[in-house]
Amino acid sequence: MTQYKEIIGTAVQTVAGDPDNPVKGQLWYNSTTAEFRYQELSYGDSWSTQPALNTARNNISGATAGTTSATIAFAGFAPPHVAGTESWNGSSWTEVNDLNTARNNGAGAGTSTSALLAAGYYGTAASNITESWNGSTWTEVGDTNTSRSGLGGTGASNTSALVFGGESSPNAAHNETESWNGSSWTEVNNLNTGRDGIYGGMGTTTAALVAGGNSDPSPLTELNITESWDGTNWSNQGELNTSRKGMAAAGTSTDSIVFGGREPTVVGKTEKWNGVGWTEKNDMNVVQSLNAGSGTSTSALSFGGYDGGSPGNTGDTELWQGGIALGAWVSGGAFSTGRGDSAGFGTQTAALMVAGANPGGFKALTESYNGSAWAEVNDLNTARQALAGAGTTDAGIVFGGQSSPPSSTDIVELWNGYTWSEVADLNTARQSLAKVGHTNTAVLAVAGGTPPVTTNLNANNESWNGSSWTEVGDVNTARRSLAGIGTSTAGIVTGGVAANPEGTGGRTELWNGSAWTEVNDLNTPSMGNGSGESGQGTSTAALVFGGSGPTRKETESWDGTTWTNENSMSTGRIGTSGSGTQTLALNFAGEPFSTATEEWNGTGLYIETLTTTED
Repeated sequence: MTQYKEIIGTAVQTVAGDPDNPVKGQLWYNSTTAEFRYQELSYGDSWSTQPALNTARNNISGATAGTTSATIAFAGFAPPHVAGTESWNGSSWTEVNDLNTARNNGAGAGTSTSALLAAGYYGTAASNITESWNGSTWTEVGDTNTSRSGLGGTGASNTSALVFGGESSPNAAHNETESWNGSSWTEVNNLNTGRDGIYGGMGTTTAALVAGGNSDPSPLTELNITESWDGTNWSNQGELNTSRKGMAAAGTSTDSIVFGGREPTVVGKTEKWNGVGWTEKNDMNVVQSLNAGSGTSTSALSFGGYDGGSPGNTGDTELWQGGIALGAWVSGGAFSTGRGDSAGFGTQTAALMVAGANPGGFKALTESYNGSAWAEVNDLNTARQALAGAGTTDAGIVFGGQSSPPSSTDIVELWNGYTWSEVADLNTARQSLAKVGHTNTAVLAVAGGTPPVTTNLNANNESWNGSSWTEVGDVNTARRSLAGIGTSTAGIVTGGVAANPEGTGGRTELWNGSAWTEVNDLNTPSMGNGSGESGQGTSTAALVFGGSGPTRKETESWDGTTWTNENSMSTGRIGTSGSGTQTLALNFAGEPFSTATEEWNGTGLYIETLTTTED
């Protein structure tokens, strides 16, 4: 008999299947799959916005070896130089005791209770001042041997740290490395490449990593060079995908991320180090340079910096979570042809993208997604944009749209898993309409418009029974470029354009199989452009994303009664398409005409399967 012993003192229930609504931390043994399982919350490779610093600043320093729930931010430039220190408790920043000497561009190391700030720019020149944090106050300790700013640092406490690079004067990059033993700095072996604008380092005094920065003398050049410290020497490692300076970093010498920086424009690019090379990951929500970071590669914090504006100093804080992506959008496979105003249907792992348009004209192109990659399949018979579609990847239907300017079309095509065939037309030709439905035999064609679409809007609602269209109850608000979600007997429509230039105010209507009822509005009204915002799910659990007014990243979820704001997409899109459900969604196409795909894995708890052993 299989027994599971001493599992954090918790009795393990044996069940034939996974519980319907397990709670975080719950344990059970699935006798059907012969697996020991538990419920755990996990995120993945994505940034989420957090409460901002109390003082916006760039050239900021932080406890680089801390955790996301035990981090301090200190120094920087607001202007002028900043002495302020703030402590992060996992959810907000609190002001604590200031530094003795205000400055920026210094190297930080340690944790929230035991940290070090070395050198930096003070007054009109680089300094060698070092201060130690004991959890409540700063104390001046031994100076660095070389005065400099724009240097990197790493370490685990105020008694063990490493600083490297920087500059003592403009266009004079340093390669010196110094080691801190708790009371004084000792010069050790130099970097192979002198650099400044580092601001971040990963690891400890015996195993560290430095990447990027700026080479001198003039002309200044952003670097992609990575070096690894083995406790004695630096050695060259795999290069960054994007050369840059002024970025932040978090993690260890074998498992790290870098984020933000200048290349020379300000970027939000994130890259992850696996001990051998760098891999590009999801961008930050706000581009940043001269920011600071703390934590590990799987749970990191970015705070402060410069966003490229004027004055551009920010208190922005973002949280990075690695693992399985829940409650956030992450990158999916790229498709072949960038376009907007296409139709999408299916599921997240088996989706179809149909037609659309880009500056090259209307498209008949169809692409199929298998969960990791897109492949071109047979084209539509009629190229068009601003159409609607519903169904699965094995059987789908698309209808309406604009096939030739300035005319709308009533053409309907059916997908059998391989080819498209024309079937019975809509009763009313229109474009920028919504679909409500989940199969190719039970779908509604809702609202839309005809040229000029700014004024010729309709409220028409037609029902498809698998062979023909029947006019049924109209929506209460005539509109175009709206999102539709659900089945033919229970659905919702939301957002869109009711009259130019006014939108609908996020107006949402619920379909009960015979009539539409107005319910709670979206939190962020979205005016569409072409297909407008997109939506996926059912009438009682839905997700909407994208749209315009201006270009939107916002995502909202519907629980059957109200809309709730969720983490935004990485890229704002107009005329976006999608497929899936509320908890498993795919976003693709739209303006700008990129080929990027984003995936949504819901907001719930992830069930982890543990390795089991038998006694």
